Amino acid sequence: MRNIFLAALVWLSAVPAFAKSILIFSKTAGYHHESIAAGIPAIMKLGAENGFSVDTTTNSALFTADNLKKYDAVIFLSTTGDVLNDEQQKTFEAYIKSGKGFVGVHAATDTEYDWPWYGDLVGAYFKSHPKQQQATFHVVDRKFIATKDLPETWVRFDELYNFKYIAKGLHVLITIDEKSYTGGENGDNHPMSWYHQYDGGRAFYTELGHTDESYSDPLYLKHLLGGIKYAAGIK
Repeated sequence: MRNIFLAALVWLSAVPAFAKSILIFSKTAGYHHESIAAGIPAIMKLGAENGFSVDTTTNSALFTADNLKKYDAVIFLSTTGDVLNDEQQKTFEAYIKSGKGFVGVHAATDTEYDWPWYGDLVGAYFKSHPKQQQATFHVVDRKFIATKDLPETWVRFDELYNFKYIAKGLHVLITIDEKSYTGGENGDNHPMSWYHQYDGGRAFYTELGHTDESYSDPLYLKHLLGGIKYAAGIK
């Protein structure tokens, strides 16, 4: 019996202890990005490889104080439209104010247009996009955890957003060169990824991630992982 107990202790000590926990929220009330199906397992794999647990849901009813307190950050993975009701919005605001984190991926800026607090959290609101195409991105801050592994000039294929609103006070990480593609509408200072401290919490956003291929691209995954680590307070 003693040997069985000791063996159980050895087994438990071998099970990785996840100090941080992340929730992926991917509810869509508008356009549904097929790449969500590629993004979820990719982020779960990042968690398994980097010591944080990952849950996933499309159920906004889980935005309760008791449930959200289990997570260090929530990822809005290409959410679209009106995804939270008034009470859920208040709960999420309290969650961020408690010092927790937010990660917005791609269509997270095409979400909750009638909730100004969210617009400032995510940092922008989507306006339009041209056809998917290759473009040149400039990594303007390569010291931050989400961009330290990226080249100064990054050429990649994706769906490229124009924004009708961009919040003030963002720490811009990546801009796009509108001369390198057709259809840009934000001019010379066209941000595509940023982070900031907001209302007591931490927020990171990347416009990139429309394509399935993004979630098998090592550079993109390092970029996304860095943003998750920042939002969740993972060193």
